[in-house]
Amino acid sequence: MSFLGEYEIKLDSKGRMRLPGALKQQLNPEVKGRFVINRGFEECLEIYPLDVWQKVRAKVERLNQFKKKERAFIRYFLRGATEIVLDGADRLNIPKHLLDYAGIDSDAIITPGKNTLELWDKVKYEQELAMDSESFADLAEDVLGDFDLDIEDSKAE
Repeated sequence: MSFLGEYEIKLDSKGRMRLPGALKQQLNPEVKGRFVINRGFEECLEIYPLDVWQKVRAKVERLNQFKKKERAFIRYFLRGATEIVLDGADRLNIPKHLLDYAGIDSDAIITPGKNTLELWDKVKYEQELAMDSESFADLAEDVLGDFDLDIEDSKAE
């Protein structure tokens, strides 16, 4: 599952955010509005649709708890993971400890991650993406330099 769209949202004083309708339409209906939210990288929050979380969790469960690095990863990754469910007004109630981790008060951005949604404090998000076009071109070359986007080949698959 991949999401499209970047949305500015506001959280209310109780830590609730309305899931944009365009994102709700992109969800797998079998998930029934259930998610797991957790700490992400770079001080954002990752919102996993429940079916995606179950696959990620299964992979984490295969790590070896007798290896120190893997045990540390398991502990850090799973701490704070919380199931959240869309309410009747299409809102998600974000736990305060996770909002504190990400520094989110009111103004936020929700944007696609890889099979997830990322929830950012608006200012931190803008700082994280503060990159000129040349720097982005260099990053793209480093990450995807060997990738050839050949539309004709992908149609055949």
